[in-house]
Amino acid sequence: MRVLIIEDSANLRESLRLGLTREGFAVDVAEDGEVGLSLARNNPYDALILDLMLPKIDGLDVLAELNGRPNRPHVLVLTAKDRVKDRVVGLNAGADDYLAKPFAFAELLARLRAVVRRRYGEHSSTLLIDGLEIDTVAHRASYQGATLDLTAREFALLEYLAARQGHTVSREEIEDHIYGVHKLPSSNAIDSTICILRSKLGPVGRGLLRTKRGQGYVLDEKSA
Repeated sequence: MRVLIIEDSANLRESLRLGLTREGFAVDVAEDGEVGLSLARNNPYDALILDLMLPKIDGLDVLAELNGRPNRPHVLVLTAKDRVKDRVVGLNAGADDYLAKPFAFAELLARLRAVVRRRYGEHSSTLLIDGLEIDTVAHRASYQGATLDLTAREFALLEYLAARQGHTVSREEIEDHIYGVHKLPSSNAIDSTICILRSKLGPVGRGLLRTKRGQGYVLDEKSA
């Protein structure tokens, strides 16, 4: 899943980028509201971590600009403004969740994952598809009880397709959601990863992951 961090503190911005990258997210960063808003307008993020007190354009104005846009990312506000009335203002302005600084990274991670789940209509951290089980918190996947040995990129692709269960997902969408703005994949990276996932799912499980010629890929229950 792809996340944008808009935070003016260089130390915190880098700490969050490193921490979320280790957790399997594709992460882009911006140091002010103007750059952040431009990135949010031009890239399909799954979630946005947003400080409110930003240079150039403040966080509330960023929220106002994004509200009403189709498929806008869900927003987790992360700010030192911790009074109840500040939280009310932020949530009423369109934030999906609100976390005050200082904070524990484990809580931010849990809230971020919950925000992403809500974006895709999921209520559980475990995705179940016809014998395939994906634990989005523990970053584990298994098929018919057997653990799948996946790299971070393989898991990220499988997780994204599972979140879009039953929908055909184009190569462009996959590139947009599992790679950061500075990490464009090679021309055959996605095809290669799909082939590896099918191999690891085995002769039975590979039928869950289908190619729609000229359209993309779909992960769903096997056809009868």
